[in-house]
Amino acid sequence: MPQFRIGSAAALLGVSDDTVRRWVDDGHLAAGTDDAGRKVVDGAELARYAQELAERRQHPEVGGVSSSARNRFTGLVTRVQADGVMAQVDLQCGPFRVVSLMSAEAVEELGLEPGSLASAVVKATTVIVDAPRENR
Repeated sequence: MPQFRIGSAAALLGVSDDTVRRWVDDGHLAAGTDDAGRKVVDGAELARYAQELAERRQHPEVGGVSSSARNRFTGLVTRVQADGVMAQVDLQCGPFRVVSLMSAEAVEELGLEPGSLASAVVKATTVIVDAPRENR
């Protein structure tokens, strides 16, 4: 099983190194040491904790509507570029940039402008997963 140093674990969880160290010290996240004596978190433990954090996060209401989409990225609109009938809307969702193409009419109806809070809901039939070679 892969192991991640504190800095890498923090980057993957979107928090600071100090936050991960506090979680380890408080017993929320189990850690060990590698052959060089550095503190590391087991990959399976990190995945478990990442999922736990995601489940605790609050999302804006969807208006009481259920959805089959499981991938919801909430963030701030950083750019709206409308050109006639179509528009491109850029969202910054934590460390992730999400870009959506939609009608200019939808942008207007939703009141999207830089600084607006919005969620990108993704339902994809194809998802490509990359993994580093050392995982094999």
